[in-house]
Amino acid sequence: MASAAEQLASSINFSAFSKATELKSRIWFTLGALVIYRLGTYIPIPGIDPGILQDVFSRNAGGILGMFDMFSGGALGRMTIFALNIMPYISASIIIQLLTAVSPTLEALKKEGESGRKKLNQYTRLGTVLLAAVQSYGIAVGLEGMHAGTQSAVIDPGLFFRLVTVVTLVCGTVFLMWLGEQITARGVGNGISLIIMAGIVANLPHALASTLELGRTGAISTVFIIIFLVMSVAVVAFIVFMERAQRRILVQYPKRQMGNKMFGGDASHLPLKINTSGVIPPIFASSLLLLPATVANFEANGQFGWIGEITAYLAHGRPLYMALYVGLIVFFCFFYTAIVFNPEETADNLRKYGGFIPGIRPGKNTADYLDYILTRLTVVGAAYLSAVCILPEILISEYSVPFYFGGTSLLIVVSVTMDTVAQIHSHLLAHQYEGLIRKAKLRGRRG
Repeated sequence: MASAAEQLASSINFSAFSKATELKSRIWFTLGALVIYRLGTYIPIPGIDPGILQDVFSRNAGGILGMFDMFSGGALGRMTIFALNIMPYISASIIIQLLTAVSPTLEALKKEGESGRKKLNQYTRLGTVLLAAVQSYGIAVGLEGMHAGTQSAVIDPGLFFRLVTVVTLVCGTVFLMWLGEQITARGVGNGISLIIMAGIVANLPHALASTLELGRTGAISTVFIIIFLVMSVAVVAFIVFMERAQRRILVQYPKRQMGNKMFGGDASHLPLKINTSGVIPPIFASSLLLLPATVANFEANGQFGWIGEITAYLAHGRPLYMALYVGLIVFFCFFYTAIVFNPEETADNLRKYGGFIPGIRPGKNTADYLDYILTRLTVVGAAYLSAVCILPEILISEYSVPFYFGGTSLLIVVSVTMDTVAQIHSHLLAHQYEGLIRKAKLRGRRG
């Protein structure tokens, strides 16, 4: 069966793609939805001065606002209707996932199947609206406090401006949440992930142009740019390899006799990814480290001088920043892996369905074995994430490369691209299987 599937996969070509009309319509729908998203990132909220806002954000490009602006494709820096992007939904999803691990009620909902999943999704949507409202109000108040000299970034500050800003930004986030769900249902790939990737990739041409401009002016040597581009390709290939790598644990099921027939006796594999936590650890780590820099940049009259001193030690490229960045990535790798994968629950499920790992007794011994394997994999995964995230920091600090992609954004882009390509490949396989079934039916009728 596997060899037949491989032969079928190898036979997929552009002609097969041209015949897959449903897949083409899904791709066009996805592209159209992403175009709508990008257009919305240029529609500003009412009542702000774009020139002053741009000046304020240029001074805070190295803080947490710069990172969120990167994820939003520049929408936050332009303060548009999609300034919050889809980040409140991501935050709400993570919060619900964490609460599921500690709340018996939510854990019971998770085990209810489709009905429980719908309730958890509803809680996530409500949490998204709540977080977006809080963040929108904070942005409105922060905009009123932004000044460039004697001029304010808000033309007419007050309660009406705050209300308009909150309504506009919350509606923008809810629309993106709906748009992402539509892409997932009617398009190709995960809609939420594609929206985040589109925001990151949008500024890539400008970053590459800035790097090449430095080479043209002589600020960076041409040889270094070539080495840098080759190394970027190698890092992407390394990320693809590590994201696809997994430890497959053999699971066997005993034979059962029902009447005169024997059932079961099959063997399957339990795949454990090296990077179980995904891109969550770098996002959490960078957010915590960039928070002091953001507060220091917005401090008024220097009343928070001690924050400025801490920020000086936590600047990009400084040894303390590098050490804390790696430490936080490792911590969140183990923490989030423990949240998303429960060895005891997996061992109980295997025992419930009669499965066992050869040489390991069911129950607690299986849970301990899975925990031992997962811990070793997480060590490798944490080292991999740390290396990918620290390398861009070294290049930026040592060689002043204005490269837009940091480790977090690069991981997101590569992971989402791999997932989307895999879904396109699955659609093509399904289309060819349908073609083979139709041909077999026609031959059967003729015979």
